[in-house]
Amino acid sequence: MTTRLADIAAQAGVSEATVSRVLNGKPGVAATTRQSVLAALDVLGYERPVRLRQRSAGLVGLITPELENPIFPALAQVIGQALTRQGYTPVLATQTPGGSTEDELTEMLVDRGVAGIIYVSGLHADTTADMQRYDQLRAQGVPFVLVDGFSPKVQAPFISPDDRAAMTLAVTHLSSLGHTRIGLALGPKRFVPVQRKIEGFVRTMQEQLGLSAEVIESELVQHSLYTLEGGQAATNALIDRGCTAIVCASDMMALGAIRAARQRDLDVPRDISVVGFDDSPLIAFTDPPLTTVRKPVPAMGQAAVRTLLEEIGGTPAPHSEFVFMPELVVRGSTASAPGDRNRP
Repeated sequence: MTTRLADIAAQAGVSEATVSRVLNGKPGVAATTRQSVLAALDVLGYERPVRLRQRSAGLVGLITPELENPIFPALAQVIGQALTRQGYTPVLATQTPGGSTEDELTEMLVDRGVAGIIYVSGLHADTTADMQRYDQLRAQGVPFVLVDGFSPKVQAPFISPDDRAAMTLAVTHLSSLGHTRIGLALGPKRFVPVQRKIEGFVRTMQEQLGLSAEVIESELVQHSLYTLEGGQAATNALIDRGCTAIVCASDMMALGAIRAARQRDLDVPRDISVVGFDDSPLIAFTDPPLTTVRKPVPAMGQAAVRTLLEEIGGTPAPHSEFVFMPELVVRGSTASAPGDRNRP
């Protein structure tokens, strides 16, 4: 036992007395020091004492919907790095079609004694989902933070981009280029971010172009899937309705929009302008480079970790929503409206 204490102390860079206090669950040890000792146990291959496995394993679960959209790995990387800097080990759990559900992944993480869970674009964003699952998780004493989506029924901190403001940025940009027939391609209506984007889009279209909400929602908003194929299908429908510019709810959809335009022998941006959302990695290198609304991923990821660690530390953040402002990044996929180029 003495040899083991000395090994752990040397690995963690602390005294043997500190190691003893951690192993015996005694108070008076800083959280970062405690995590260093637990990490040293893992590195040296020692079993953690049973009393330390329940909620202090230093593991934090991160549940994402999928990793095909590059914005999710980008967010996972920010969150993972921020957790590691604080002495925690991120455990990435990904939902896949026909694979594990969010509830199954949650159960797996709780069984492994994670200190907390961060959900990205989970069922909390789906207005048709039962929110009681989060009440049950809270009752189990597991701290959690919810990213991308909001429900007034869930007592937890939420981290979101300002989806309404994102649409204002996109529509204002296209309107300034002379576009009057602007379409919006986005995912299923049951999701909170989708509903917020529609609100921002409708309001800005009314203010900038004087259109009625009924006309905007019936003719210029097209629901589809958050995929390249979904963007392609939505864009074809919107082009058929005379749109000269398309705002997409993700960069993946925007790539589908560009593909749809090219299949109809339309040039982007000469014949039709396309705006994405996310500014995911490599999107600046597409052909043409994509104009997009940048999601504040570093700020959102760091805030999610900071908020979760406050929950874990027993000083919970207010049960409210922290909203982060996106920014417009203008590149080569937007230009003046086709009939607007001869203006003085």
